[in-house]
Amino acid sequence: MNKQLLVDVRTFDISRQKIDESIKENNGKLVVKGVLQRAESKNQNGRIYPREVLLREVGKYLDTNVSERRALGELDHPESSVVNLNNASHNIVEMHWDGDDLLGTVEVLSTPAGNILKELFKSGIKLGISSRGLGSVEPVNEKNGEDGTVEVQPDFELIAFDFVSNPSTHGAFMRPVNESVQNKTPENNIERIINSIMRG
Repeated sequence: MNKQLLVDVRTFDISRQKIDESIKENNGKLVVKGVLQRAESKNQNGRIYPREVLLREVGKYLDTNVSERRALGELDHPESSVVNLNNASHNIVEMHWDGDDLLGTVEVLSTPAGNILKELFKSGIKLGISSRGLGSVEPVNEKNGEDGTVEVQPDFELIAFDFVSNPSTHGAFMRPVNESVQNKTPENNIERIINSIMRG
């Protein structure tokens, strides 16, 4: 079996009111909660993560990363199996199971990448959270995997959970337009936010 980088996305949908409440209740820090991963269910990438594989990896991640306050993640997925501290934007502070759903609490950090993440949330940008790990996959026995469904194998290793802009379907997030788009500069809202933060 050939190990590859496996990434899977879940949407974190949060309202402006909840963001403001979180910041107020957490001494200026943004803390968000939601589904991090789901076992025994085909995801948008056509992968099924067996419950026993996720239970094992989540247990290790809790013991070695969450409990030691080093369950860091990045903005977007790098092509690496290592979390780059220069790009750390958040820290997973708690994870637990609810049936086949892995739920978690995420603290947005006061780092350059964390500030970008916070401003994206405050601007109403719909973001996904995505697991990053190394492992191999095998076609599911149904129709010998002809539909593209694969199962993650026991060699899977969980690395991190990253916030991402593009779920499995590239550009699938749509927002209603509430103002005229004529005479707008080509710079979009995300670029303006990032540039504003980078300028200080």
